[in-house]
Amino acid sequence: MTVAAGGPLTGPPAATVSRVGTVVRAAVPADAEAVAAIFAHYVATVVTFEEVAPCAADWRARLGELVGRNLPFLVAEAGGAEEPGTVCGFAYASPWRPKPAYRHTVEDTVYLSPAHTGRGIGGALLGRLLEECAAAGARQVIAVIADTGSDASAALHRRFGFTQAGRLSGVGRKHGRWIDTVLMQKDLGAGR
Repeated sequence: MTVAAGGPLTGPPAATVSRVGTVVRAAVPADAEAVAAIFAHYVATVVTFEEVAPCAADWRARLGELVGRNLPFLVAEAGGAEEPGTVCGFAYASPWRPKPAYRHTVEDTVYLSPAHTGRGIGGALLGRLLEECAAAGARQVIAVIADTGSDASAALHRRFGFTQAGRLSGVGRKHGRWIDTVLMQKDLGAGR
């Protein structure tokens, strides 16, 4: 999504602390190594259709591109004494499609370190991401979820008001199997 010039995002604070003590903040280039490590785990599964894990330099480039489009890229830092400040998850919004008429629609992405699931961190990231998408002028947010038999991602999105918008059958092939995707959608408000 390309948003009219006007500077950086305004609205949500620079960092928020979730109910689980996790700090959610804007990603910076130094977070790229941790983001790459988290995502690499999922490349080895069928959760993402990526087949080669992007390296830290790729993630720094993606961060720069999204920030340049005034779109949010967030990280979550673990709370607690055993791992303070450790990046344990990330979320970002990217353009849904390249054609100009889609400029107010974004696709969300949320990933957590496998050691940090089930703690409310995904909800902290998605909640903040939706706030920042609205502040950036997005009207619709689309989630594209690989249907791998786990309902965790769909359940997270339903908690935030996403509804199922469709299913694409057998559109991805990874690890010797065909995978469906479920499309979910959230309206951030008419008139934006």
